[in-house]
Amino acid sequence: MMANTKLVQEKLGKGLLWVCAGITLAILFIILAYVVKQGLAAVNWDFLTEMPKRRGRLGGIYPTIISTVYLMLLSVAIATPVAVGAAIYLTEYTKDNWLTRLIRFGTESLAGIPSIIFGLFGYIFFVLYLDMGWSIISGALTLAIMILPILIRTTEESIKTVPISYREGSLALGATKWQTIQKVILPSAVPGIITGVILGMGRAVGETAAVMLTAGSALRIPETLFDNSRAMSVHLYLLSMEGVAIEKAYGTALVLIVFILFINLATYVLLSRFAKKVS
Repeated sequence: MMANTKLVQEKLGKGLLWVCAGITLAILFIILAYVVKQGLAAVNWDFLTEMPKRRGRLGGIYPTIISTVYLMLLSVAIATPVAVGAAIYLTEYTKDNWLTRLIRFGTESLAGIPSIIFGLFGYIFFVLYLDMGWSIISGALTLAIMILPILIRTTEESIKTVPISYREGSLALGATKWQTIQKVILPSAVPGIITGVILGMGRAVGETAAVMLTAGSALRIPETLFDNSRAMSVHLYLLSMEGVAIEKAYGTALVLIVFILFINLATYVLLSRFAKKVS
């Protein structure tokens, strides 16, 4: 009797998990289907390659695509070395004490701060105090601070998954601690680090408030890192708020979704090749 009760509970728990997973997938597909249905009519080659006209009501979104790529790549390039260094310090060079707990508490608190607060900080510190103005570099530095917690946490967890025997074997063969980290630990943790980079890219691409307050909203192709620009998320927000170019707004949303899916797909392929090479 008791065995039958446990079996029923197990089946109910498994069914509940399937229902939760199904609801999650259903919500995702409903959102994607709605955006695709509304935005597909606006997306064509001219929409992707033309300059915007009448403040984005007509024409394409080419400058916003370029600005988004610049902001995403630059923010990740700034944040990744800092995050990997912090994660290595927390996992390999310190013990669990008040300092590491304080650092982790600060990282988790940083992850919970609303994006508008980051935007205000970036506007006051980078745009005004450092006199960088509304520019690609101001936006990228602000986004780098925003994605740091994600990168630190994922890198830290991926380093922790490397078996202790790898470290002991390397040290026993005469390698120094840094050589062990560089040649053994980091290569084994690469998939987790790349996962963190993907998550960071996704957040950087999707941010609106922080980018608007630091990178600006000029509809032009940035020629230098100190040029004002408009990201796709900001362009989408402004078009939808004005309410006069809803079709263009949905088209921009569709391009943004495809852009993020492409990043994830490309990274998945690279990770698969890396795993085959390692094995």
